[in-house]
Amino acid sequence: MIEHERTFLAKSLPKDLLECKSKEILDIYLPTASHHPKLRIRMNGDKYEITKKTPVDDQDHSKLKEETTPLTKEEFEELERSVKGKRVHKRRYYLPYQGRTAEVDVFLDNLKGLVLVDVEFSEEEEHLKKQLKTPEFCLIDITQEEFIAGGMLCGKKYADIESELKKYGYKKIE
Repeated sequence: MIEHERTFLAKSLPKDLLECKSKEILDIYLPTASHHPKLRIRMNGDKYEITKKTPVDDQDHSKLKEETTPLTKEEFEELERSVKGKRVHKRRYYLPYQGRTAEVDVFLDNLKGLVLVDVEFSEEEEHLKKQLKTPEFCLIDITQEEFIAGGMLCGKKYADIESELKKYGYKKIE
């Protein structure tokens, strides 16, 4: 599967966000020695999976080849215990936005204060991706910024990326 998306830095939480459907997500990325790990195990609410994401084109981070295999809870828990992967913990809200769903990721624990918004498109909607305006509750489109990818955020603290965020005028969202 090819994932087509745009990613934005939030400037505020959208109103009514807490009324939206949400779920807790825990990502564990491997290998830990990698600068930008591409393999992750994920607890996605009450679902579990292992996914490998790789760019289709190294110059365009909006298109990623995604290979996902479901896991049982027991498989996930054993992998979680046995690997020392880099972690990312967040709550994902599903916000209706311009006829589609925006995924609003409110990061927890070490990345508390970071809020990202992803809008995904199907292969047939690829042409619409460029036409999407930056949502009013967002600061800027950062789709092409590698430092904000999950594999780059894993294992980091907010302070580790704060200088990059400040370049865009981002202020920590509490």
